[in-house]
Amino acid sequence: MTETSTNVTWLTQEAYDRLKGELDHLTGPGRTEIAKRIEAARDEGDLRENGGYHAAKEEQGKQEARIRQLMALLEHAKVGERPADDGIVEQGMVVTADVGGDEMRFLLGSREVSDDSLDVYSEKSPLGSAISGLKIGDSTSFEAPNGKQVPVKILDAKPYTG
Repeated sequence: MTETSTNVTWLTQEAYDRLKGELDHLTGPGRTEIAKRIEAARDEGDLRENGGYHAAKEEQGKQEARIRQLMALLEHAKVGERPADDGIVEQGMVVTADVGGDEMRFLLGSREVSDDSLDVYSEKSPLGSAISGLKIGDSTSFEAPNGKQVPVKILDAKPYTG
């Protein structure tokens, strides 16, 4: 299930449903709630010295940014089954690799898909693009941001189970 478009994010149906639920909440009840808090704070008087008003407006800005992020993510999401458990590195796989002499375990995909227990590397990152399509036992290298070549050996690749 490899996708070549640069804007596509692979999501399982479960991850898509969770993110869609968050978006639905933020655009419905979430917006209503923040509007009520802003209105209540506005009714307290002078807005220049009204900390509650400014905090609610700041929260509203963060919420609207999250709504835009979720809309863009879901608009370009490819929903499907988890990748096959065939040892081939692709989006949606938890990869264990020797990276420059250090063993690393990470998800190749999107932070939106993962819990916080795993580091996440985009398939568009230098590491991600270097290892995509490799199999267990394969080696390659990638150019780090500092310009140095970093050797990588794939030790394991399993589908992310969330």
